[in-house]
Amino acid sequence: MTMIQPPSESAVRKALSEFQIEANAKQIEQVREYIRLLLTWNDKVNLTAIRDPQDILYRHFCESMMAVQVLEMSKGRLADIGTGGGFPGLPLKIMLPDAQVILVESSVKKATFLAEVVRALDLANVQVLVSRYEELGEEITPIDFVCARALGEFPAFLNWAGSAKVDAKRVV
Repeated sequence: MTMIQPPSESAVRKALSEFQIEANAKQIEQVREYIRLLLTWNDKVNLTAIRDPQDILYRHFCESMMAVQVLEMSKGRLADIGTGGGFPGLPLKIMLPDAQVILVESSVKKATFLAEVVRALDLANVQVLVSRYEELGEEITPIDFVCARALGEFPAFLNWAGSAKVDAKRVV
């Protein structure tokens, strides 16, 4: 069985540049290692239906990282709700090393994967919470930004994010 490799450093640089995202060597290597971990864990934990490393790079990383182009959140607190494989929260953390990120995931298996990525990439100020967002409140406040990428029941999520219990400044 051939091991699928993550995209090369130059392929990551090219993809990010197409989205006008600038990254340093450490960030490029973190993206590559994250993709390697995702490919390794995906067969057992089903983190993403996207299996091609190049598609993962574009659809999960570049699309997630685009938020840094439109929002100033470099030192804020971000909660990624229903993060699954860590998208968009962990790619944003890679681009915003000073941000505080809370990853909320109800699946213990996926949360275990997320903790491994945080450890392997040596990411500081990242918290993984195993919970449904509806059950959260003050343990994640104060929050500057709340994001969700593939979450059902979006109107209920918006109501929760804007409630006094959470009081997010921005929902992205």
